[in-house]
Amino acid sequence: MISIRKATPKDITSLAIVGRKAFVIPHKQAIPNEVMTNYLKNSFNEKTLLEEITNPNYQYHLIFVDDNLAGFSKVIFNQKNENIQQTNVTKMERLYLLEEFYGLGLGNKLFQYNLNLAKTNHQKGIWLYVWIKNFRALEFYKKAGFKKIAMYDFPISKTETRPNDVLYLQF
Repeated sequence: MISIRKATPKDITSLAIVGRKAFVIPHKQAIPNEVMTNYLKNSFNEKTLLEEITNPNYQYHLIFVDDNLAGFSKVIFNQKNENIQQTNVTKMERLYLLEEFYGLGLGNKLFQYNLNLAKTNHQKGIWLYVWIKNFRALEFYKKAGFKKIAMYDFPISKTETRPNDVLYLQF
């Protein structure tokens, strides 16, 4: 059985573990080990995740398969982007799945959940960043109707960035 629910502070440890594992999958060949270790430590530490989960501007949702955490999403409502003229747009900052759950349609279910959530909250679209070599994610978002609107240098350390496409889906 597949279920989706909002994350709570009790989920912090699991979120940190899933976030680290899911981020490494598409990036492991492109980011040096030391840079990767520091990025994961800074981005998926329990303190940061707790601050975000308890912030009403952030929405974390977990997706489960038979009570096993398969992945999660993070959206931020009313998050402007310099390349989008509309206001009331949502940034989907994370849509992560563990590799063992690929191919089950879970990414689409979690995305549809976030899409409905954004529409319910009177948003006019969803935007996100995707690394230009994350071909699996790029194909997923293309099928969902997203359009490339710009490029962005995503910082992974104080000295390194990775080129990302800025994608947008207008409702």
